[in-house]
Amino acid sequence: MSSAETQSAPHAESPGKSRWSRWKRPLTMLFFLALIVLFTMLARRIEWNEVFDTLADFKVRTLIIAAGLTLVSFLVYACFDLIGRTYIRQDLTWKQILPVGIISYAFNLNLSAWVGGIAMRYRLYSRLGVSKGNIAKILGLSLATNWFGYMTIAGVVFSSGLVSMPPGWKISTTALQGIGVLLLLISAGYLAACQFSRRREWSIRGVEINLPSLRMAVLQLLLGALNWSLMAAVIFTLLPSKLDYPLVLGVLLISAIAGVITHIPAGLGVLEAVFVALLQHEASRGGLVAGLLAYRAIYFLLPLLITLVMYLLVEAKAKSLRIEKKPRH
Repeated sequence: MSSAETQSAPHAESPGKSRWSRWKRPLTMLFFLALIVLFTMLARRIEWNEVFDTLADFKVRTLIIAAGLTLVSFLVYACFDLIGRTYIRQDLTWKQILPVGIISYAFNLNLSAWVGGIAMRYRLYSRLGVSKGNIAKILGLSLATNWFGYMTIAGVVFSSGLVSMPPGWKISTTALQGIGVLLLLISAGYLAACQFSRRREWSIRGVEINLPSLRMAVLQLLLGALNWSLMAAVIFTLLPSKLDYPLVLGVLLISAIAGVITHIPAGLGVLEAVFVALLQHEASRGGLVAGLLAYRAIYFLLPLLITLVMYLLVEAKAKSLRIEKKPRH
């Protein structure tokens, strides 16, 4: 390929991509309208007195357990960036990394991945003296850890048939099991590539990507799966006691995909709609909504308030935490 062709190639759009660009906006609008209709129907069918009574009846012990699980979940997520430290081979300490991971996660959950996962990480890591290239690598590894962990645990839960789809849904229980098997195959393929691939480096838009070792990939999948399990444990603690944990975990995994499709910050409303739709035959709608409202307060809003203070402290101490550059001789 000539240099002129190389320069123009990134700007040329394939016919398929062009068609998707035309249809993406109207399809997204239709999806939003469908969600609004669904939320309205659900709101009319919920006994709000039961919701408020359930919220008022929460035991302090239950809320403390949920808060403790939330703390562990945030620490696990922050460890994604600790893997990134090994990946980029830069001299960072856990005292520098963990606050960045925790703050980014809270902002990511509430204000979207662009604000928390990307912008906040670039801001904080650059203040610590990390190069843009290495920040991109940490971000990429964190995203991979989260979603490969998701694929592993979702593959196990879906393929096992622990989640039954309601009659009339476009995705049947059998189809969901097939999706689970596919996710497990993808996860196994990633591990095989990390172990056997001869090519270990790629360059995408100037960012060098290195395939991690098998040991690091296994750690990615374990930490990612653990974080999703802890999120489900927080919800399970707050929902009616007659629900089984594997079922709650499976519904959370399904709602996560719906949240990604809608691009709504914090998946606001999507999580509730999916849980009510899939579990209303197992528990009352009021009890489900009450538990999910408590989950949002404990897992989303409370950490955001705490990390706002953390962010101000990190900004104030950024110079003292900055990586010391060795003088050149």
